[in-house]
Amino acid sequence: MDMTKIGFLSFGHWRDVPGSKVRSGREALVQAIDLAVAAEEAGVDGAYFRVHHFAPQQAAPFPLLSAIAAKTSRIEIGTGVIDMRYENPLYMAEEAAATDLISGGRLQLGVSRGSPETAQAGYQQFGYVPDASDPNGADLARAHTSVFRRAIAGEPMANANPQMTGAAGSLPVFPLSDTLPDRIWWGAGTRATAEWTAEQGMNLMSSTLLTEDTGVPFDELQAEQIERFRRVWAESGWDREPRVSVSRSIIPIIDDESRHYFGVRAQVEGADQVGYLDGGLARFGRSYIGSPESLVEELAADQAVRAADTVLVTVPNQLGVDFNARLLAAVKDVFAEVDAAPARA
Repeated sequence: MDMTKIGFLSFGHWRDVPGSKVRSGREALVQAIDLAVAAEEAGVDGAYFRVHHFAPQQAAPFPLLSAIAAKTSRIEIGTGVIDMRYENPLYMAEEAAATDLISGGRLQLGVSRGSPETAQAGYQQFGYVPDASDPNGADLARAHTSVFRRAIAGEPMANANPQMTGAAGSLPVFPLSDTLPDRIWWGAGTRATAEWTAEQGMNLMSSTLLTEDTGVPFDELQAEQIERFRRVWAESGWDREPRVSVSRSIIPIIDDESRHYFGVRAQVEGADQVGYLDGGLARFGRSYIGSPESLVEELAADQAVRAADTVLVTVPNQLGVDFNARLLAAVKDVFAEVDAAPARA
């Protein structure tokens, strides 16, 4: 059977407070590069970063991903996700293609409308103001994504200047990376959005929460989301197999340090939670904290984990590179056994 790809997903938090091993923006960036190198050495498959503006977290992904690309050779590099309300699509197309070419085709770019943020409509300060009929910018994000995808596919984006080119016509942006269009993922928070993602021909990136609740456990609701995505993908007639990722908080208790930081939390975070997000009900997935043996059993029973080809493990980056490298190596070992376990009927 195919082995589950394991990536890490870092928010890139930094804060100058007692206990934090990441106290500045520089430390967050440098440690992100070091963790990606260590993760590749441990056999981990992907290094992914959240993108948040107006907050002490990672915000400018392409310089970081390019630096990681230059220091690694195998690991996938990506985002989960870029809030497209903030993006200039053509500038982003140039940055993404350049990063992908540096990496040798390893960029896996997660994009979406984004999540609740620290700034009120911060994208307006970046110069992007949605129509009055689009109060949260969802249509704006999709419009920016459409232009971006057309640009990375090499479609003409500007009229040529005959005085410079010697001929009339139109021009694409440069550089271009031929296979990058197949490696764009949409972060979908509902089942309906997953179906839309399939219609658009993008891969599916599903998080640790869904902005809807039907009363069933989170993993079952997310597995239904994945099933709907794959069904619509097949109906749409795309000529490639899509990728599907889910995110999980997974902490193997393997030593005194992991027990010190997370032993008590295992007792309170081992169940789904339902709350309000963006004015509606949302279901938040549980955390997986415990011995490697218990995690194998629990993750093997997670229907969405078994349905996805990629699991992104959210890492507590403020605990430093060494802690997270050990965590990821342990998670990789856990999934070697999860993949070998029979799927639940």
